[in-house]
Amino acid sequence: MATETLAGTTVEVDDEGFFVDPSNWTEDMAPELASHVGVDELTEDHWTVIKFCRTDFAAKGESPTLRRVSTEAGVPTKQLFQLFPKKPAKKMSYVAGVPKPKGCV
Repeated sequence: MATETLAGTTVEVDDEGFFVDPSNWTEDMAPELASHVGVDELTEDHWTVIKFCRTDFAAKGESPTLRRVSTEAGVPTKQLFQLFPKKPAKKMSYVAGVPKPKGCV
């Protein structure tokens, strides 16, 4: 298994860089993860999505879909594409340290 050092902590990641153990994620790692996917600055809206992803994953055991984030976190789909351009479901899960959503390639 590959490893990556984020915010001074070495964590195991899969072949796409997603955390093997999401419990190893910390908020300090999020800005670095965001920069890996082309998100230069994390705004309050980004944090709303990231925190929802973490909470939803903890409750349901899988990463949330765009629809679930949009309806339950109250962030419109169009805004998700602005916050996490091109592949929002994959990018928001990556930054939140949760597994890649099942429907993502």
